[in-house]
Amino acid sequence: MAEIRLTKVEQGQTKIRNVPIAVTPEGFWCCPSPVVFQKTLKAQNPLNKPKSSPPPPTKTSVQKKQAPMTERKPTSTPSRPGVVSDDQRTFASDAPALSALVNERAPRPKIENLPRKVAIEFGEPGTSDMKVILMGKQGFYVKLSVHKNVLMENSSFFADKLSEEQSNLSCLEIEDCEDIEIYVETVGLMYCKETKQRLIKQSVSRVLRILKVAELLGFNSCMQSCLEYLEAVPWVGEEEEEKVVSSVLQLQVEGIGVTPVLKRVSSEVSNCPKDTLFHIMELVLKSSEERGRREMKSIVLKLLRENSSVPSYAGSADICNETIYSSCRSCLDSLLSMFRQAAEPGFTDKPMENKEPVLKQITLEADNLSWLLEILADRQAADEFAVMWASQQELATLHTKLPVVSRHHVSCITARLFVGIGRGELLPSKDTRQLLLQTWLQPLINDYSWLQHGCRSFDRKVVEEGIGRTILTLPLEDQQSILLAWLGSFLKAGDNCPNLQRAFEVWWRRTFVRPYVEPQGNLM
Repeated sequence: MAEIRLTKVEQGQTKIRNVPIAVTPEGFWCCPSPVVFQKTLKAQNPLNKPKSSPPPPTKTSVQKKQAPMTERKPTSTPSRPGVVSDDQRTFASDAPALSALVNERAPRPKIENLPRKVAIEFGEPGTSDMKVILMGKQGFYVKLSVHKNVLMENSSFFADKLSEEQSNLSCLEIEDCEDIEIYVETVGLMYCKETKQRLIKQSVSRVLRILKVAELLGFNSCMQSCLEYLEAVPWVGEEEEEKVVSSVLQLQVEGIGVTPVLKRVSSEVSNCPKDTLFHIMELVLKSSEERGRREMKSIVLKLLRENSSVPSYAGSADICNETIYSSCRSCLDSLLSMFRQAAEPGFTDKPMENKEPVLKQITLEADNLSWLLEILADRQAADEFAVMWASQQELATLHTKLPVVSRHHVSCITARLFVGIGRGELLPSKDTRQLLLQTWLQPLINDYSWLQHGCRSFDRKVVEEGIGRTILTLPLEDQQSILLAWLGSFLKAGDNCPNLQRAFEVWWRRTFVRPYVEPQGNLM
């Protein structure tokens, strides 16, 4: 029978309790429950607690014993506990000093102010040939009854300590154990033939603790089993993944393969990120399933935003932008081709089954370009997109030949560019801004009524502010020509035209109220 003997040595109390544990087929213990250690550290018993009667013994493979409580008073200055004997099974100070103070009538100090010494014992002293004492913090001690040959076969640490020069060593102390619970479990695993099976159903965090202690003890087979477990088990959450990778990277033992675990988070394929990103972009952009495409666009946009915030990602930003612009050009070519087909004479007279694929493709490519523009704006790399869009005079000309229900998605791209310029998210040149307004402002005005009522994501106030700010970045004479043309449209269409009154007021004050250039010229 193997059992845990729990001993507390206090300055006013000594309590001995035997806690049974299961015995493995190999002759040692199954790793104890963490509850044993937690209760040992946390339990606080008052001095006047009545004695409990021992329960009747039962015959099972694992037997339980309950020892009666006795009270003793140690010396006023307790020394470090040591192993007295196997029969006593406790860590205490000098026995004669204890018996000499039993009848001393001294005022009993408060129990919370006294140091506590706690001990647990594992193993079968009858068959063992060695004691290992683990000394932890807060007076917590563990004594293990073990076998030299098992320790030397499995642990290089114990093999060094139990070398031929010290073959007669019968007791070994290990000080400053940070994780005594895991030390006991790791030593217990030395008695198991299938270590990996013992790790099943353990948490990842506990296996990482075992891995750390196994490395300290030079228990290579246990380390390998822990790595095989970590390679197979799912890692839940980013925090757990970081703990696993960090722990595995810190291993310094030769002959222990960590590559299978790390392959989950790294790749040896050259140019993998660029090729993979291009492939993902193509899959998303060419998807014909609306819901899946919309959800994946949202996810990819979010992940690219996270990547942009990581400093180490800056080196691959140019490669990513190059991939995105390649997709932009492909979508723009496809959009122009669809517009050409839809603008052909007689297209409107075709049956719906012939027109529908073209109109759906126009909507798809316009939505793709809006998504790519959003990515580039987040990455502060949309200046080249503004140049590409401003130069699409043919597309703007064809825009007027299509019904508004088919073309209004294109005007959403124009609106997003104006918003980006107004917010300072992109800084195209003066010529690009001027060309963008000349090419696309009137098509946007033509679609404005439909955008307000037929596009849920359209924000009128934001768009109008972006258009006005873009106009006000131009030279004063260009502001005048664009705003006077807008004024004519606004007076005819009213709410069906962008309201640029704020930009008009700024231009008015610049022109009539506070002319800056003329006074400066007179001074010169």
